[in-house]
Amino acid sequence: MSTEYEPVIGLEIHVQLKTRTKMFCGCELSFGEEPNTRTCPVCLGLPGTLPVTNAQAVQYGIMMGLALGCEIAPRSIFHRKNYFYPDLSKGYQISQYDIPLCLGGQLGDVKIHRIHLEEDAAKLVHAGSSGRIHGSESSVVDYNRGGTPLAEIVTEPDIHSAEQARDWLQLLRETLRQLGVSDVNMEEGSLRCDANVSIRPKGSKGLGTKTELKNMNSFRFVAQGINAEIARQTALLESGEQVTQETLHYDPVSGRISSLRSKEEAHDYRYFPEPDLVPLVPTPEMIAAAEAAIPELPADREARYESDFGLPRDTAHLFAYEPTWGTYFERVAVEGDRDAKAAGIWVTELRTRLGADADPHQSPVVPAQLAALAGLVGAKKVTAGSARTVLDKMVETGDHPSDIAEAEGLTVMEDSGELSQIVAKVISENQDVVERIRGGNAKAMGALVGPIMRETKGRADGGEVNRLLREQLGV
Repeated sequence: MSTEYEPVIGLEIHVQLKTRTKMFCGCELSFGEEPNTRTCPVCLGLPGTLPVTNAQAVQYGIMMGLALGCEIAPRSIFHRKNYFYPDLSKGYQISQYDIPLCLGGQLGDVKIHRIHLEEDAAKLVHAGSSGRIHGSESSVVDYNRGGTPLAEIVTEPDIHSAEQARDWLQLLRETLRQLGVSDVNMEEGSLRCDANVSIRPKGSKGLGTKTELKNMNSFRFVAQGINAEIARQTALLESGEQVTQETLHYDPVSGRISSLRSKEEAHDYRYFPEPDLVPLVPTPEMIAAAEAAIPELPADREARYESDFGLPRDTAHLFAYEPTWGTYFERVAVEGDRDAKAAGIWVTELRTRLGADADPHQSPVVPAQLAALAGLVGAKKVTAGSARTVLDKMVETGDHPSDIAEAEGLTVMEDSGELSQIVAKVISENQDVVERIRGGNAKAMGALVGPIMRETKGRADGGEVNRLLREQLGV
């Protein structure tokens, strides 16, 4: 009998911090510059040079820890992580090992194990056939990225599906973006994700042998890679084989998993304290400054939109995680005498027309005018259907909704005699429907409402149409 397996997943996320200079020297950060133009003796690891810790990077690390509910270590130290690779000019990476800056914490339903600071490695550029040297492909090293400040966020193994991993990573990215500590652009490498994946028999508490998927650079690839690895491990165990602890690469084009190397243990790196750097000892003033710099974060904003504005959860979530739209919504709600539910509906309608990535503050539709449109609907001066047509015109012209409604003949019909005649006409033309209604099928009345709305070009009030129908049909 086949065993049903449960995935157990932990994430390691490298966040490139948005400082002006590198982690341990004064070289300015860059993206897309000419190779090896942002370097100095310190970040190249030349003999006799001494590193100096970037104070802004430390503040950003403290901000991240506070925002994610971590404990800030009263004292932490840097270590040398020793390994040889061409992208590491010193032969070691300055990182933090057993005493990181931040411990514990939680975001959503996933607990944080630790956050530590370190420097990034350089970038290897692999040449194609044109870069062949003596018949083999060549690689070159761009040291511009070497020494870039990183914060590594390590989660507990609290994730149990590829989709949960993807969704949580999106939540983390938006939290860090609004925190202002990083651009968190996966395509440019300022957010990189590794996933530790294992499986175990469903219901068991032990952990299986884990593998590590390295450097997945999009949310879609994270989910695809994890699912592929879960399938690979399941197939191995069901065929009686064992999972080997190793570091893997997922190719999103072919969907294949390939082995890079055996998985290293901490002792393989021969960690020892960095002798050229003093310990980090955050002062109360540093922590207070970091706390003061933290803006309202998405989870808090979502809760406020639900409690203070009474928005439905889905709408509150949308505006909380798209802060430009959230700010615009709040302005519309205030302009509309805090009729927040109506404001939420019409801001969502505008977002559909402009696109999620648009800045509504730059659109022709100013908050006061969108609030006025919601007010016209609330006062039953235009129907919801007509208001959507008005909004289309507002996006094109920026005109006031009252002016558009009048000019286009979209105001609600106020002549009940005219509407009564239209209702009578539709009834006379649909006697089969009338018979069904009088026979007890109340739902059939909807078949009369549609033609009436078409005759009135959507200008009739739905409640008045239903009243007149019931009155003339005697039901």
